[in-house]
Amino acid sequence: MTFVVTEKCIKCKYMDCVEVCPVDCFHEGPNMLVIDPDECIDCTLCEPECPVEAIMSEDEVPEGQEQFKALNAELSKLWPVITEAGTPPADADEWTKVEDKLKLLER
Repeated sequence: MTFVVTEKCIKCKYMDCVEVCPVDCFHEGPNMLVIDPDECIDCTLCEPECPVEAIMSEDEVPEGQEQFKALNAELSKLWPVITEAGTPPADADEWTKVEDKLKLLER
């Protein structure tokens, strides 16, 4: 089993999760993070660190968000590994309650 970053991360990208990961499985894109499912060891450390609850176990991904399992796998192969938390976007707080953000994902 692995953990998945879902739509709630898009344009928020708080990065609290990154530094607790013992295997460096987070990858950073322009406006979202993803988890490499091949590297994730299911340690659960990242999940409670996310202030917007964007990270969840793959078997708990809500209906309508299933495509994020494949997106995490795909984009983790394209985006660089991130091991230190950076600065979230200045407008991150404004995006925390916005829904239907997949169309805003920057590859």
